Amino acid sequence: MNTEKVRLGLTENWKQFTILVLVNAFVGGMIGMERTIIPQYAELEFGIASKTAILSFITAFGITKAIANYYTGRLANKFGRKNLLLVGWLLAIPIPFILIYAPNWNWVIFANVLLGISQGLSWSSTVIMKIDLVGEKNRGLAMGLNEFAGYFAVGMVAFFTGYIANRYGITPYPFYIGIFLSIAGFILTFFWVKDTTAFVKEESKSDNTIQLDNVFWDTTLKNRTLSSVTQAGVINNLNDGMIWGLLPIVLISLNFNNENIGIITAIYPTVWGIGQLFTGKMSDHYSKKQMLFWGMLLQGFAIMFIPFLSNFYALASMSAILGLGTALVYPTFLATLAEATSPRQRAESLGTFRLWRDLGYALGAIISGITADLFGIEYAILLIGGLTIISSVIIKFRMPEQIKITADNMVKNTSN
Repeated sequence: MNTEKVRLGLTENWKQFTILVLVNAFVGGMIGMERTIIPQYAELEFGIASKTAILSFITAFGITKAIANYYTGRLANKFGRKNLLLVGWLLAIPIPFILIYAPNWNWVIFANVLLGISQGLSWSSTVIMKIDLVGEKNRGLAMGLNEFAGYFAVGMVAFFTGYIANRYGITPYPFYIGIFLSIAGFILTFFWVKDTTAFVKEESKSDNTIQLDNVFWDTTLKNRTLSSVTQAGVINNLNDGMIWGLLPIVLISLNFNNENIGIITAIYPTVWGIGQLFTGKMSDHYSKKQMLFWGMLLQGFAIMFIPFLSNFYALASMSAILGLGTALVYPTFLATLAEATSPRQRAESLGTFRLWRDLGYALGAIISGITADLFGIEYAILLIGGLTIISSVIIKFRMPEQIKITADNMVKNTSN
């Protein structure tokens, strides 16, 4: 791409931005394919009853996605965003075929290792590319649109897989959706997505953000803004991993059919997705700290109520409230990180954040699975809800209001 033609902004790059939004919808759909049916698939196809064993597929997914996120951030400048996105799609194509023909549970684990690597490469690439395109003005809106597309697709595909499973069985028909999504995503990326590295160079010319001494450790622990966001990201995905694995089991125990399970499990990511159309833009204008605090607090209380509910409409409403809380924080995480880091370090900082955030999937699956097996599902849900409330308190007391790291506020914004 010719540097003279590079212009930052959402309006200036709306065509390429729209293509990336569509690509991320396909990326999200690949997760939605598993969202409703995998716990029941494990019991019916392989006779697995242990909650820890069932949730092992989320553990495999979370660990590999976390590692892939980190290396996508590290390698994005070196190999190009588009190339990493294409590799992510290539890894996605075999996944639905493996799930259809898996002879044992180990193949399902392997499919989720591939899914984790694929999601890390593809979702991280689309996040980085959208931030590259829009510049400083509309980062929150850009992240809201990105995460809306991904998680709305998660919700819609979760609903349709539940509907198809209820009509035609757990396998193979629900997985046909994944075959279409992976092939279409690869074709769309190969022919129409353009790399955005030139936009980073353009923004760097006028940016005055102080560079971090050590991107990994500043994002993880040392910088009060970045580390506050990172811990909240871990807890957010920790509770999402629990919801992914245990909510369908709770609903099965309440004798809901696959279609109703699909509706309840789909409401959460659908509200999460649609809500980000509004919360992303809000984060450009309102306090990011306050949005993160209230979003985590709302999630925590919503989760704490789940064990005490058995009515379809009450559970659907709680799923919607949980989705709203998540919508408040998800684009705000990314917009905060983008504002707090220089353009040349942004991809690595986002990769570090997404490394820890998606390890939350694995932690959530392990902690909630073991707790459920030892003490019962209700205690597992209450534990995760309590941890989410504690995370909101950390945001409240550790994260400063001032986000951007410049020479004037660097000392104030960084811990000793």
